[in-house]
Amino acid sequence: MLEMKSRWAPYWQAAPLAIVFLVFFVLPLLVTFAVSFWTYTGYSIEPAFVGDNYATAFDKCLASLPDLCTTFRTYLSTLKFCLMVWLITLVLGFTIAYFLVFEVKSNNARLILALITTIPFWTSNVIRMISWIPLLGRNGVVNQWLLSMGLITEPLDWLLYSNFSVVLALVHLNTVFMIVPILNSMSRIDKSLVEAAYDTGATGWQTLWNVIIPLSKTGIAIGSIFVITVVMGDFISIGLMGGQQIASAGKVIESQINALQFPIAAANAVVLLAVVLMIIWTLLRFVDIRKEL
Repeated sequence: MLEMKSRWAPYWQAAPLAIVFLVFFVLPLLVTFAVSFWTYTGYSIEPAFVGDNYATAFDKCLASLPDLCTTFRTYLSTLKFCLMVWLITLVLGFTIAYFLVFEVKSNNARLILALITTIPFWTSNVIRMISWIPLLGRNGVVNQWLLSMGLITEPLDWLLYSNFSVVLALVHLNTVFMIVPILNSMSRIDKSLVEAAYDTGATGWQTLWNVIIPLSKTGIAIGSIFVITVVMGDFISIGLMGGQQIASAGKVIESQINALQFPIAAANAVVLLAVVLMIIWTLLRFVDIRKEL
């Protein structure tokens, strides 16, 4: 009897998390996938199994090649933002993690500085987005300061409601997602390996490239997955900071949901999920994140 209980104990322990996972992730995903095959009119949706919604999402895309249709241009724009934000957050996250692990000697100071990086998360995303407006607006702090310094003769319009402001906001929001996993990986590096590299005559860049980066790649991969998944589906930041004038895959889905076109919105959501999964699958081909778990 005791042996049977001990055999089932791990399953009972994992059951609560498994139930939450099934109810709040797997089930909604299955419903979304099923709805993507339903039909709809202007005032109702009907259960069915047709591929019209996927055909509508990519209507005339293949026929218009080499010109890009609206759907392809939207996904290209989303991927462009994703690549830019991923690259900037990677550089910032890696640099900050490196500083905390190898330059800050006190554990207490390292802990305090690491907690400081989470301060932006003490407020909501919307508040953080709105806080950029008085700073970057035409009559904002930055433009007023540049005018007062004589560096510009008229306010810069591209600081707000532009690609620049979208990237800036997304970097602001997501850098911590890159810092934490890299910091976790980097803190596990045996310092004697770094010292051995220096003792054998390696320069700082050689040590960084051949020792620290390879040993941190698991954290880099996990941080990249966090950033890519958030940015690919983001529509609030792009909408607010882009002045509702910049397209993204997430905004397309949001617009279709607002128009009560749930089946085609579900089809676009499935396509977006497939794109994100392909990116993650590519990342996992190079890094085994199980080492971090």
